[in-house]
Amino acid sequence: MPHKAALLLSCFAVAIISSWPWLFQPNLSPGLPAPFEARAPRDARVVDSEAHEQRRSQLVQSTFVQVIDQQETTRLKKRLERNLAELERVARNSDAGRIGPVNLSAEEQIWLKTRSQQERKRWDMAIRRASERMLSQGLNNLALEQLQEAAAIQLADLGERNGPARSLSSKLLASTYQGSSNLRTDPALSQRLIEELITKQDIPIIEVRRGDLITSKGEPISPRAYAVLNHFGLISRGPDWGPLLSRFSTALAGCGVMLLIMRRERPCLEARHGLLAVGLLLVTQASKLWFVPTVSPLAVIVPPTLLLAQGLGTTCGLAWMAVESLLWPMPVNGLGEGRIIIACAIAAVAALYTGRLRSRAQLLQMAFLLPLGALLAEWLLLSAGGGGAWGRFAPNGNELLSEALLMGILLMLAILLIPILETSFGLLTRARLMELADQERPLLRRLSSEAPGTFEHTLMICGLAEEGARAIGADVDLIRTGALYHDVGKLHAPQWFIENQVEGEKNPHDQLNNPIASAEVLQAHVDEGLKLARRYRLPRRVADFIPEHQGTLKMGYFLHRARELDPSVAENNFRYRGPIPRSRETGILMLADGCEACLRSLPPNTSDSEAHSTVKRIIEERQRDGQLNKSSLSRAEVELVVRAFVRVWRRMRHRRIPYPIPAQKAFPN
Repeated sequence: MPHKAALLLSCFAVAIISSWPWLFQPNLSPGLPAPFEARAPRDARVVDSEAHEQRRSQLVQSTFVQVIDQQETTRLKKRLERNLAELERVARNSDAGRIGPVNLSAEEQIWLKTRSQQERKRWDMAIRRASERMLSQGLNNLALEQLQEAAAIQLADLGERNGPARSLSSKLLASTYQGSSNLRTDPALSQRLIEELITKQDIPIIEVRRGDLITSKGEPISPRAYAVLNHFGLISRGPDWGPLLSRFSTALAGCGVMLLIMRRERPCLEARHGLLAVGLLLVTQASKLWFVPTVSPLAVIVPPTLLLAQGLGTTCGLAWMAVESLLWPMPVNGLGEGRIIIACAIAAVAALYTGRLRSRAQLLQMAFLLPLGALLAEWLLLSAGGGGAWGRFAPNGNELLSEALLMGILLMLAILLIPILETSFGLLTRARLMELADQERPLLRRLSSEAPGTFEHTLMICGLAEEGARAIGADVDLIRTGALYHDVGKLHAPQWFIENQVEGEKNPHDQLNNPIASAEVLQAHVDEGLKLARRYRLPRRVADFIPEHQGTLKMGYFLHRARELDPSVAENNFRYRGPIPRSRETGILMLADGCEACLRSLPPNTSDSEAHSTVKRIIEERQRDGQLNKSSLSRAEVELVVRAFVRVWRRMRHRRIPYPIPAQKAFPN
C-alpha cells in the first residue's frame, strides 16, 4: 500500500513539473489593452529590455568568428601536391596535347619544358611558401580572378608579373583553391564576441520620473511600458490555466498509459516497479526544467531506457521512452527535433538489444557502442543537411564528442546502479537470472546434497519447461531459473517425499497414518520454500514459481485415503493454498510438474500418439480445475506445449546399444 500511494504521488509530481513553466505566467503582455491607469511611484532608470534584445539579435545575425580548419587545410595542401606532380608529368611528356591541371599558354609550355632541375625545385618551393601564406590567412570561396590576383602578389619573387613562371604558378594556385574554404565558424568564440560587444555598447535605459504616466486604461501596452510596469512590480504572475491544464493532463495521462502498458506486458508488475519508471520520469523532467536549454536528449533519454529495458523488459523501456519524448518541454538547441529523433532511435536500439543481453559484460559493450553510434548519427546529420538544421552556430566535433562522452558516463553509471536497483526495486535482469541459475549457488547445492531425488526431478522439470517455453516464445531464462527453485521447500523434510526415499525404507506417511497431517506436510513444502526464498533473497518473480507451480491443486491420494476413513471430509483441506499460475511461465511449470512423473513411467514401446494423449489428458484436468485461468495461456499455446513435452520425452527414452562387458580375470596367486 505505501508503494501504491508513492506511485500515485509520483505521477502527480511528474504532471506538476511538466506544467511548471505555465504556473507563473504574467497577467499582462505587450499589445494587450491596459486594465488600469498606471503612474510611476518613484524615480527610476529602467532597462529597455526590448531594445536590448533587439540589439542582441542583430549582433547574433551579423557577428561570428571564423577560425582555420586544419583538416581542410591539410586536404588543400595535398591537392596542391597532386597538381604539382601532374604538371611535372606534363613537362616530361612530349605530347603537346596532354591535359594538365591548368591550361598552358605557348610561352608557359616552352618555359616548362626548358627549365632546369634547380629552377623547378626553386619554383616548387616558392609555390609552397605562397600556399602556406594564403592558407594561414584563410580562404573563403574567392572568385578565380581574385585568387589569381592574390597568388600573383604572394609570388613576387618569381620575376615579372606577366612572366611564364609567375603567371603559371598563380594559375596553378587559383585552380587548386577555386571554390574551396579552409575557414569554419567557431560557436564558442562567436558567442564570446557577441557578449563582449553587448557589454561595450551602452545598455538602453528608460528614464522615469515620479508621477509619469506609464499607461492609460484601455490603451495597448507598449514594450517600453511593459518593461516599466514589470520594474515597479505592477505585473502579477499566476497560472495560465489553458496550457497548464493541457500539459498537466497530458503528463498524467502519459504516466497512466505507460503503467498500463507495463502492466499488460507484466501481469505481476509490482507497484515499486512502476514507482521506478515514474521516478525516472520525475528526475528527467526536473533536469530538463533545471538545465534548459543546454540539456542533451541523448543523456536524458537513453540511459533510463536501457535500465528499464534490462530490468523490466523491452516493451517497458520503449513505453518509457515514448512518454519521455512526448513530454519534452520546448525545442532543442542545435539540431532541433533531429536531436530528439536521434536520441529516440538510439534508445530504441538500446531497448531492443538490451532485453536480450545475458551478461553484464555485454552491457558494458553497449555502454561503449551506443555513444559511438550516437556520435556517428549526429555527425552524419550535421554533414548531410546541417546548414539548415543546426543554424549558424553548428556544434563542432568537440561538442558532439562531449555529448557522446556524457552519455557514455551516464550509461556506465546506470549499469553500475543495476545491482542496487535489483535489490531495492525487485528488478530481474537477464544477468541476474543467469547468476541465479548457477547450480553452484548455496541453496541449489543444499538441494542436490540433502534432497538428491528432488534435485533430479528438478532437472527433468527444467528440460520439459524450457522446451515448452521455447515453443510459445515465453521467457526461457526465467522459467529455467524458476524451475530450479520451485521445490526448494522440500529441504525442510526431504524424506517425506517419495523421490528422496531409499528402497526398503518405510514411508513416513504410512507410519503417520493421518491423511490430514500428510496434506499439511505437502503444503509445508510450499510455505517453507517461500521462507527460504526470502532468506536467500530470491527475486519476487522467481519466488512466485514456488506456490504457483502447485496452484490450488487437489492432493488426490491423501483425499482418497481421508474419505475412506471419513466420507464427509472437506475437499478444501486437501488443496494447496495457491495462488494459481498468474503468468505463462508458472503455468508451463505446473504442466511440466504434472507430466514429468507420468512420462517417465510410460513403457518403452509407447508411441508418440499415446504419449501425446497421456499429456493432453493431464493438462485438460488442470484446465477443467481452473488452474490455468489466470496464466494467459491460449489453447493454441497449450497444444504447442504438449507437443514440446512429447519431443522431450522422445529424447529421454532414446535407445542405446548394449555393450558386452568381459568377465574380470582373476589375479594369479
